Amino acid sequence: MYSLWQRLTLSDLSVDKWLDASYLYRWVGCLQSWRQQSWLIQWGDEIGAILVAIVFVCTPFVSTEQVGLILAGVAAFWVLLTLADQRSGGITPIHVTIFTFWLISAVSAGLSPVRSEAIGGLVKLTLYLLLFVMLARLCRSARIRNWLIGIYLHVALVVSVYGVNQSIYGAKQLATWVDPESTLAKTTRVYSYLNNPNLLGGYLLPAIAFSIAAVFLWRGWLHKTLAAIMVVVNSVCLQATYSRGAWIGLVLMIVVSVALIYYWFRPWLPGFWRSWALPLILGGFVAALGLAVMLIPSLHERVFSIFSERKDSSNNFRINVWTAVRQMIEARPILGFGPGDRVFKKIYPIYQVSPRFSALGAYSVFMETIVEIGLIGFACLLWMILVTLNYGIQGIVSLRQARDAQAFWLMAAIVSTIGLMCQGAVDTVWYRPEIQTLWWLCVGMIAGFYQKVEISEPLNFN
Repeated sequence: MYSLWQRLTLSDLSVDKWLDASYLYRWVGCLQSWRQQSWLIQWGDEIGAILVAIVFVCTPFVSTEQVGLILAGVAAFWVLLTLADQRSGGITPIHVTIFTFWLISAVSAGLSPVRSEAIGGLVKLTLYLLLFVMLARLCRSARIRNWLIGIYLHVALVVSVYGVNQSIYGAKQLATWVDPESTLAKTTRVYSYLNNPNLLGGYLLPAIAFSIAAVFLWRGWLHKTLAAIMVVVNSVCLQATYSRGAWIGLVLMIVVSVALIYYWFRPWLPGFWRSWALPLILGGFVAALGLAVMLIPSLHERVFSIFSERKDSSNNFRINVWTAVRQMIEARPILGFGPGDRVFKKIYPIYQVSPRFSALGAYSVFMETIVEIGLIGFACLLWMILVTLNYGIQGIVSLRQARDAQAFWLMAAIVSTIGLMCQGAVDTVWYRPEIQTLWWLCVGMIAGFYQKVEISEPLNFN
């Protein structure tokens, strides 16, 4: 059984042998002589970090097209760096699963009934994946990793402060985000600079995870106080979005974070706390959450609207969309209609239940994946997530053995991927650049922590 798990998670994959047999990899280093003579390219990683930082600084404030241009610049510079690089490692099993995902998407695009739209979607996916490989490269450096996270956290703080300001002084609602028949119809759902409360909620999930990690990692009481302020402000702003998907993602993130932090400190805890700290903390959290839901009217109504099925207008809309999406999946279940939101917009009107229920996406990452690249692509997505989380956990085990506190960044990356995927299961904002760039930051960071470790028996989590 464990041997099967090793094969499934590519634990026994010899990346070096795979690279030696790769035709494309032979081009790596073809400009190495030029790199040795160029002063500028010797600072390649630092320049790459600046380009990536521009992505995270600009994404909440500029249009999707402008983000695409910045991503194209990152992609072009990564190609230049790779051609001028030494023929060294850096390829992980996570890269293999993501490359497989891209290949399936390319085949799906080639066979799509709306090929031009699908090719456009493939180009967007390629830009995001090249952002991932750049981040995986950069995040091998602790200095660059700390710098990129710090920039994202400060930008997120600006976004959150404006969101909190909207919750206090009010903000014009740009769409009908609350059931008009609900008692919360006049409630302000904040959206900050992102113009959508669900999108803002997803954007803040990693900000909360990384700011919690910063409390442990940043040195000095001034910096730790700033990190704690970030945790509070980001959390308050996320609550004010009234995004049910983001709330569910946050709850799951807190549970996983507590478990990982407990695992990290467990060897140094006294006997009683070693046995009871985790159940007491989680039990207290569940009790506090239950009391908040029961005693705070707005929270109570918003949470229980999740279970009201078609009685809530938002639920009713999603159910109608999912009904049409199921028919789309049945029409092309193997490789789907092709990648990209334009493909969905082109095909969905044929299957939509009613003209009143037009949609920009499937309101579920998993269903959207099946629609776009079929069950084969969906299986590859699950495989990619499994391999990523597996190596993330292995990295925490390895870093705890080395007593390297950088593990807290890795914990934040893991819980962020879980939180974003949880929200994405019932929402469509996962495909927006504000969320996609953060998703690949987390996956790239996990890949950056990857170390090839020969494991002959299951990991010991004691």
